[in-house]
Amino acid sequence: MTPFPADVFTEPTDVDPDTLANLGPLRRLAGGWEARKGVDLNPKADGPERREFIERIDFQPIDPQANGPQLFYGLRYHIHITTVEEDITFHDQVGYWLWEPATGLVMQTLAIPRGQVALAAGHATADADTITVDAERGQTEYGICSTAFLEYAFRTDHYRITITFNADGSWSYVTDTTLAVHGQDKPFAHRDQNTLVRVSDPVPNPWAQIIAAREGQGAKA
Repeated sequence: MTPFPADVFTEPTDVDPDTLANLGPLRRLAGGWEARKGVDLNPKADGPERREFIERIDFQPIDPQANGPQLFYGLRYHIHITTVEEDITFHDQVGYWLWEPATGLVMQTLAIPRGQVALAAGHATADADTITVDAERGQTEYGICSTAFLEYAFRTDHYRITITFNADGSWSYVTDTTLAVHGQDKPFAHRDQNTLVRVSDPVPNPWAQIIAAREGQGAKA
């Protein structure tokens, strides 16, 4: 039996324009973050390679999003990673983190400029200190889609990221990706992990900015 309502068209009318106040467990991600000691373990022809990297992530609130009666609050994000040894970008990624207050659903959409996208999902409480989302190759709801070459050479079968909010205000993540590497008999466990500290505060979402500006003009009048 479907958990969704019969009326899939009517959107909610009691939508709070302040995204930052309605992000649930994602609220602590909002803003700019940086770390210089990330660790990446990735497959190479001669065996696994361990690299340290420099990471910058920016999370900014977006306006509330509705799928008919379904309502999300979320953050748009950009990840940029470099290494000490090389000037070229080591990893670039964009996407959204979304929170559905009515159900506790947490979703991450991600896209990387090597021809891969994914939609991962999990559940959490509004005050959760840990968030985990998963995506599985072959799933039409929360799945992974890659180019023909990546399917052939480095097929991604499973993706999971666990985020932990630390007492000092920082947050840590562990990303585990299961790869089927061409020419190798066993799956490769690709792992990234890092702890990031805040370097900037978030900017309110566009709708909240418009309302704040109007209220400010009214006060002056």
